[in-house]
Amino acid sequence: MRLYEDERTAIFLDGSNLYATARALGFDIDYKRLLAYFRNRTRVVRAIYYTALRDDAEYSPLRPLIDWLDYNGYMVVTKPAKEFTDEQGRRKTKGNMDIELAVDMMRLAPMLDHVVLFSGDGDFRSLIEAVQDMGCRVTVVSSLAVRPPMVADDLRRQADDFVDLVDLEKDIGRERSPQNENARGNVAEDDDIVDDES
Repeated sequence: MRLYEDERTAIFLDGSNLYATARALGFDIDYKRLLAYFRNRTRVVRAIYYTALRDDAEYSPLRPLIDWLDYNGYMVVTKPAKEFTDEQGRRKTKGNMDIELAVDMMRLAPMLDHVVLFSGDGDFRSLIEAVQDMGCRVTVVSSLAVRPPMVADDLRRQADDFVDLVDLEKDIGRERSPQNENARGNVAEDDDIVDDES
């Protein structure tokens, strides 16, 4: 990844998309190492993590992660996930943070040189184009290493740089130990929250 010491950089993490990508690649993100990776290489203005939370649950597996991020250098943006019934009568939960991420990126872009987006969601292509028009260089981090790919082709093509998440595993992956090898994802996104507008 091309990072420069004097660049004002903001990191935008689409929580559910990043979790799904890392899970497909078979590793967990160590958010402390992720932030250190960027802070050691560039001038981090903001690191923002976006996720929807189920507010009906007494305990969310996301709560410890959200609390840790909030106290350790990340700004956390959440909103309640919404429940709906699909065509087959199954109850599902959806949570989409695209608008919140887009508004924050547009608001911060005039103060930035470099935007790093951890997401493969093709809905962000127009946002990336708009931010580039404001003078920001944009790096998208997702993955082509799994089938199907986790990144939309038009998003990857729009970005100035694309970095495959698998290439960052040694730098930002959680250290594996025999104890957590079988308990992977103990701090994770809710698997049953759908990130779409359906």
